[in-house]
This record gives sequence, C-alpha cells and structure tokens, in this order.
Amino acid sequence: MTYKLLDRISAPASLRKLSVDQLAELVDELRDFIIKVVSVKEGHLGASLGVVELTVALHYVFQTPTDKLVWDVGHQAYGHKIITGRKNVFNTNRQWGGISGFPKPSESIYDTFGVGHSSTSISAALGMAIAASLNHSSGKHHIAVIGDASIASGMAFEALNHSGVSNANFLVVLNDNAIGIDPSVGALKQNLTKLKKKTSKVENIFKALNFSYTGPIDGHNLSLLIKTLQQLKEIKGPKILHIITTKGKGLKKAEENQVHYHSPGKFDATTGELSAKKTEKLPPKFQDVFGHTIVALAERNSKIVGITPAMPTGSSLKYMMQAFPDRAFDVGIAEQHAVTLAAGMATQGLLPFCTIYSTFLQRAYDQIIHDVALQKLPVVFCIDRAGLVGHDGATHHGVFDIAYLQCIPNLHIVAPRNAVELRNILYTVQLGLDTPIAIRYPRGRSREIEWQLPFKKIPLGSGYMLKKGTDLAIISVGTMAYNVSDAILSLRDAIADRVGHASLMCIKPLDTVLLHHIFSTYKSVITVEEGVITGGVASAILAFVNQNNYSNKIIPLGIPDMFIEHGSSEELQDLVGISSKQIAKVVLQYFQQ
Repeated sequence: MTYKLLDRISAPASLRKLSVDQLAELVDELRDFIIKVVSVKEGHLGASLGVVELTVALHYVFQTPTDKLVWDVGHQAYGHKIITGRKNVFNTNRQWGGISGFPKPSESIYDTFGVGHSSTSISAALGMAIAASLNHSSGKHHIAVIGDASIASGMAFEALNHSGVSNANFLVVLNDNAIGIDPSVGALKQNLTKLKKKTSKVENIFKALNFSYTGPIDGHNLSLLIKTLQQLKEIKGPKILHIITTKGKGLKKAEENQVHYHSPGKFDATTGELSAKKTEKLPPKFQDVFGHTIVALAERNSKIVGITPAMPTGSSLKYMMQAFPDRAFDVGIAEQHAVTLAAGMATQGLLPFCTIYSTFLQRAYDQIIHDVALQKLPVVFCIDRAGLVGHDGATHHGVFDIAYLQCIPNLHIVAPRNAVELRNILYTVQLGLDTPIAIRYPRGRSREIEWQLPFKKIPLGSGYMLKKGTDLAIISVGTMAYNVSDAILSLRDAIADRVGHASLMCIKPLDTVLLHHIFSTYKSVITVEEGVITGGVASAILAFVNQNNYSNKIIPLGIPDMFIEHGSSEELQDLVGISSKQIAKVVLQYFQQ
C-alpha cells in the first residue's frame, strides 16, 4: 500500500506542514489504511474510523507531545498511533511482540497515559494540567477525548465535578456517537440527544458543572473542527467540545452494524463483508453458555434478574434482555453501581446474576466487600473473561480475580472445567444461596458440542479426581483441566500412568477431603491455574499443606508476578508455562530428576 501523503507523515510535526485541503486528503488515506490493515490483522475497527478527522485536527492544532493528549479507553487511537510514528509497524498491532492495541507510554512519547479501561481520561488529563500549573508550565494544553458511553461512568463524573472548580487549562472533547461497544444507555444519553436536537430549554449538565461548553458540532467536518479547536485554545479554564460522529465512518457495513464492527475479525476491505466462518457445528462460547442458560433458568425462577455494566453482547446477557426486558439490566459503564444494585435487589428477595468481565470487576472491589459480602447477600457474580484474554493484553487479562476475591469472608468461588459444569453450577446456585458466590469462566469456546443436557444439581464445595495415578498429582483449576488432560495424553503410557489429575472446581472453600486424599496418596503435586500464583489457588493450597503438616513437593504453575502483554491466548499460555506442552515438559522434568 502506498499513499501520497500518509507515507510522508512520520510525526505530527510533518502533518502540521500540510494545508487544510491536504489534511482532508490525508484523512481519506488514513481511514483507508486503517480499514485495509484491520481487515487482515483484526482489531478494534469502528471506534478508530469514527475519529479520523478529530485525530488529525487535534495533532494539527495542538503541539503534541508538549501538549498532552489523553484518549479514553483507547479503542479509537489507531489513527493516533499511525500518525505518531507507528505506521510501518501497525501491521503488528495486538500481535505477540508487536505494538499494543491501546495507548502505552512505554511505546511512544505521544501516548501520554496508559489506558484500556474506560472513564480515566478526564482525571488523568486534569492531573497533568494541575501538575503543569504547579510546575509553572501553564502554557501547555491538556486534552481528554472521551465517548458518550464512558462519560456517564461515575469516575468521569467525579473528575468533571473536580474540574469544574479548578482553573486548569484543560479541554474535554466529548465524542458523541451514541454507542460504546453496545448502544449507550441512561438519562445522560437522553440529555445529550436533546442537546444534539437543540431542544429548547434543555438543561446543559456541563454548563451546570462550570465548564465552558461548545457544540454540538459535526465531528467529520475537518475544517470546522480545526477552526473550533483553534478558538478553544484561547479560552482559559475547563472547557468541553461536544462533537457528533458516526462509529465506523467510511465503511458502510461498519456504520450499519456498529456493535459487530466494533471488533469484527477479518473482513473484505472493499465491501466490508465478514470473512466466511466455519460452517460445521462448533462448541459454544462460555459467554453463550451463560447467556442461554440464564434465560432457561429465568423461565423457571421468577426471582432471577440479570445485570451487566455495558456488556450485554460481550457477556451474552443480551439473550435475557430480549426474553425478559423487565428483568435484565444494562446499567452502562458503572461496575460499582452494578454490584450495589445487585445487593439492593438481593435484600428484597431477588436473585441477581451480575455478569462482569474479570478485569472490570476490579473496579467494584469495595462494593463486593462492603455491600455484598459483609451483608452476606446472595448475589451471583458471573465472572467472564477470567484468565488470559489474548490480544487485548495487560489491561484486559482476567488474572487477578482469584487473588482479590478469596481473601473476602462469606464469598464462595467456583471455576467450572467445561460448558456442562458451568450450566449445572448456574442451575444449582439458583436453587438457593445463603452466601454470595463468584463463578469464573474464560473467554473463548468450550470443547463440548452437546452441552444443553438436563440440569443436574451438583455439590458446589467439591472437587473430584479425573484420573488416578501413583506418584504425581496435578490439580487443575477450571478450564485448565483441558490443558492438563492434553498434557497427560501426550506422555508415554509408562509416565502417564503415574500421573493423577484432579479438577478442583471449588476454589473457596477448598475441598479439604479431596486435598487430604491427594497429599496422602501422591508424593508431589503440580497446581495449574490461569491466574496469578501469588495469592491464588497455589497459595491457598500451600497454606492448607502447612496447616496440616504435609511435606509433599508442590510445583505451582500460573501467572508469574508480572503483567503479561498481548498475543494469542495460546502464545501467552505457552509463555507463562500453562499450555499443555509446557505442563507436559514440567511433568517429564519431574520424572527425570
């Protein structure tokens, strides 16, 4: 691919030498380049296509990197990466050893703040602006670019509240496209819609918070964007520019199906048609096992309600929202609110299933402790994307939940090893709970084609042996059972016969009967978990061993004390030593000693 202007842009300084007419041509080239690369390499498409004009205008008007530009979440930052010196490596985006899919300060001086989770940009940019004032660098400009879904989050409101009483030289660009990953929800969305329609006498929440408000303006009108940003540079204090954009702009299919083209996989760069999928019957995604099962259970149990913070599609709660719209709630990007909303419902006899990605549940930690566990309320946390999630990298891996949850009193934690077990756990918990419970399951597919079997009540506090052995036992957590079973199958029979395999299933409380059996039967034990070792299952088992005076050798496999970067899930599991190949290697090394 060759481009007349884009090939000449090695940094924003090069961009600033172009005329406005040339910038319009550059916008077309940049959008085309993003489409062509993402169509083959995959990634977050729609958000970046929607802000191409804004990206060019911001770097043209402001003196980045001296002026500080903070992108909220970062899904929309592909154009920013390309014109800040990473065009020639953009084809490595989100790949192992390549550039990150999100802004990352260690990657470029133009990435002023590391992002990945929503609603952090206003706080970060305000902090930079206040620091500039204290450092007597008041001439610097600080810009936060945030979407209409993210600005509705509590953290963003906290930052707006503080900003409104500061004198910081600070600009918030509100990119209003009426959608995050799924369509935006809530009263603020309705307020923004009225502002866009210029409804008479509409309350402007931003003016009420002491912001100088400009807009709404067309976010795809490049010359208007440039003119408006140049004017705003001369206004001191906190200010908001409200722009209207279309997610997926420039690719018809992406504009028409904004949810799917948020991250569409491979597609035809010209037509936008998605690449053909395999037609044979595939095992279900774990999120769909949850989504379809919760609908089946809600048909039987009128006390069941579903809650998700802005991820109805990703979590598959969308199926319950379609079947029972009055009993399933998308609360927007509001994890803290989601958890305490569930707690409130539980006090009144409802059974809330609160489905949140592992990495986002971190944001509601106090609510889990204070509002749910302390009161021993029967809330079911369905923790999706538990484990290594692949190409989104360190900001999105769900590897901390076991460690941060198992120290909380009154909270049970389970990890099904397959789709059938997840279905039966969901069935069992709705039969009656006297304590909150967390059910963790990974991104991706199970291996069972036939999984919608008759419901079966199972003992939630128990694990079980999948295979007997004589010398070495491997304890797997959740779907790591797949990897362990594969590892054992790859061994010679003489070695495989000596290896036992237990599926823990119940992480907290530990199945002490099972553990006593293992440690009294086997000389050594390997633990395998797709979570951090420190504070994880291995730590809990080591405490059990110490309390009961066992002297068996224990080999813990899991996530080491480091942040894991992006790559395929298979590459990352191999990197940290929990792939079937690496588990088999550890077993062979053990028997060779």
